[in-house]
Amino acid sequence: MSSPPHLDAIDLRLLNLLQHDASLSNQALADAAHLSAATCHRRVKRLWDEGFIERQVAILSPERLADALGWGLSALVEISLDVQTQEALDAFEAKVTQDAQVQQVWRVSPGPDFVLVMQVADMPAYQDLAKRLFTEDTRVRNVRAFFSIKRAKFHPQWPLPGAGSQAPVSSS
Repeated sequence: MSSPPHLDAIDLRLLNLLQHDASLSNQALADAAHLSAATCHRRVKRLWDEGFIERQVAILSPERLADALGWGLSALVEISLDVQTQEALDAFEAKVTQDAQVQQVWRVSPGPDFVLVMQVADMPAYQDLAKRLFTEDTRVRNVRAFFSIKRAKFHPQWPLPGAGSQAPVSSS
């Protein structure tokens, strides 16, 4: 049996820096973490290999996209199923995770069985998606949808021990 992976203070600093700006070059990251470039590269590779870093993405601005595309509706949706068997929960989860308009799927307790975060063009697009994913699914007992009028905060970073409220490092 293997021991759980270990994160030391340097690993936590690297993770914190990367989750604020994954576009940092290895040299910039090494400088910010007070490491040599080779040590930094080796540690970041290990963090990837051990699964602490899943992927790097660009976080898009919903406001700018709405301005450019002329649309954008965010919905937070609570779903309760008629039965909570493992098979029913797994089947519903598999169905909704396949849809590109469903950004996040959370299995929760107590209360509803799932909370979904969805991004659609407009209300007719939401209605079409809701019909396809919820209304036509006989397992779904209850749906409560909430529509965003303003995104006050979106912070995908994890609060890591020892990271405090450090400002992101500029890559310029």
